Amino acid sequence: MTQICAAPAVGRAVRPVRRWRAFAVLAVAFFMTVADLAIVNVALPTIGRDLRMAESDLQWVVTGYALTFGGFLLLGGRAADLLGRRRILLAGLGLFTAASLGCGLATAEGVLIAMRFVQGLGAAIVVPAALSIVMNMFPEGAERNKALGAWGAIGASGATVGVIAGGLLTRYAGWQYIFFLNVPIGAAALALAPRVVPESRLATQRRRFDPFGAVTVTGGLSLLVYAISTAPQAGWGAARTVALLAVSVGLLAAFLVIETRAEAPLMPLRIFRLRTLAGANAVGLLLGGSFFAFIFIGTLYMQQVLGYSALRAGLAWLAATLTSVAFAGLAQALVTRGSAKLVMAAGMAMIGGGALWATQVPVHGRFWADLAGPFLITGVGTAFAFIPVSIAALAGVAEHEAGLASGLINTSQQLGGAIGVAVASTIAASRVTTLLHQGAGQAAALAGGFDGAFWACGVIGLAAVPVTFLLVRRNELARAVATATVKDPAASRAG
Repeated sequence: MTQICAAPAVGRAVRPVRRWRAFAVLAVAFFMTVADLAIVNVALPTIGRDLRMAESDLQWVVTGYALTFGGFLLLGGRAADLLGRRRILLAGLGLFTAASLGCGLATAEGVLIAMRFVQGLGAAIVVPAALSIVMNMFPEGAERNKALGAWGAIGASGATVGVIAGGLLTRYAGWQYIFFLNVPIGAAALALAPRVVPESRLATQRRRFDPFGAVTVTGGLSLLVYAISTAPQAGWGAARTVALLAVSVGLLAAFLVIETRAEAPLMPLRIFRLRTLAGANAVGLLLGGSFFAFIFIGTLYMQQVLGYSALRAGLAWLAATLTSVAFAGLAQALVTRGSAKLVMAAGMAMIGGGALWATQVPVHGRFWADLAGPFLITGVGTAFAFIPVSIAALAGVAEHEAGLASGLINTSQQLGGAIGVAVASTIAASRVTTLLHQGAGQAAALAGGFDGAFWACGVIGLAAVPVTFLLVRRNELARAVATATVKDPAASRAG
């Protein structure tokens, strides 16, 4: 048997000031990957015209990134634990930055889509490595909650900032610059990370991998994301969709069997004995499904129904972004004081409520009269939801499983986003077709379809409220904070 002990808590030996310098570098890397999920949305019409892409092929500019991002997160997290978190972070950053350059230089749709796949792979390597480094640098309790609060705020605002940046860059520089922007930022992070980010890894006598587990879970998740993402076009009842879903379920079932027997499993199933971790991942799945779909549908409504340009649609999301940033400090403070469960439930209720409010938007809607309210309440909700979810997903997790836990919560959110967007798109397309057959005009049919999609986003968001109360244990989070405060009373004052 391989003898396993906890990875050295490198971060705890690092001075508080340096911890926060390292956090800043990691946060920038994380922000790039989250923003790139949404940054292309408003630029798709322009990209399609420039590269002469068919409407059905445009989805792959988004889906290609999400496919490898969601499919390889667990493998990326485990590789970080075993091979060295900083080393894997640097590899992922290099891959992501190079792929961003390739996307910007692409002159054919095949090259762009291929580079988006590689970008997603780089993101899947960067995100769990970065989050597990954060977990190892900060002791559990008030100081880690402060760091994870900021991390959650970045996750909450990254997608909407991506939409805004996509609109600005597409309008004033060209769609290529939504990818070129990552190159100097990624290069700077690559230069700074070896100097300020500490290295840590799982300490073992012999590093063992779980190749069969890696193949089955990566293949299963990738096929699942692919099947769900293409279902709106192919049809949920189509033979291809059903076959892909069946194969993905079979691979994931095989993965669970393998993990019960492997000597060094990729994902030790005992981690789900932490009920709060399991609950956080369930909420994370619903959070991704409601919020990312809301951004996707909201952007389509503004562009296709209201006739907004890429720039105007991007700027409209400022209401949600600025509100999320403004309330992030309050959310973090409430979580630190032991109210993480209530904050999480309130955040998901606001995201769901904001989406349901948006179902009232008319054909000739106006921003301040019809959109500002839903965007503002959703912005508050993202601050209140992402922060406690990030903290709860890592509460009670040993340092040697930090990469696994961080990969798991990001997988839940990305998978939720893929499911949410696919479900919302299917509902919208079906409703539009029905309304057109009933004699409605194009704009009215589109508005009616998007209203139906907003209903789906709202229901998914509200479903997370009872899940929070059933699965997330307030005492587990409170105990983690109290234990860390007793062990390190200065931790909450550091940084």
